Amino acid sequence: MQIALDEARAAALRGEVPVGAVVVDPSGRIVAQAGNRTRELSDPTAHAEVLALRAACAAAGSERLPGHALWVTLEPCPMCAAAIGFARIARLYYGASDPKSGGVAQAPRVYTHPQCHHAPEVYDGIAEDEAARLLRDFFTTLRR
Repeated sequence: MQIALDEARAAALRGEVPVGAVVVDPSGRIVAQAGNRTRELSDPTAHAEVLALRAACAAAGSERLPGHALWVTLEPCPMCAAAIGFARIARLYYGASDPKSGGVAQAPRVYTHPQCHHAPEVYDGIAEDEAARLLRDFFTTLRR
């Protein structure tokens, strides 16, 4: 999670919402990492999770990542939660909950829907205080 937090800090320095993600292969090796780049790329889908999944899939030469884990600093939104399922990620670890836009534990709870093709094992609250503090500090500064 520390590397995901580093990616989130780097995103904040670029003026992006501080979210970072890391994809780890079944052997425990990091295969991709990313921070949010929605503003930089003018792309609403350039969330940290999506960028990390794209890089990991490119490295694997496949659209699926069975046995892989995704570490992310913030609960994935519905778009990212769906992408995680489509990539067949085995385990999802995330830090801070997102009561406003979360798609895992908050509504719409993507993985509980019958239409969901694959649901990863989910572990929440990993380095939650630090992840939440990064977000709080970013938005406090933004609103000044």
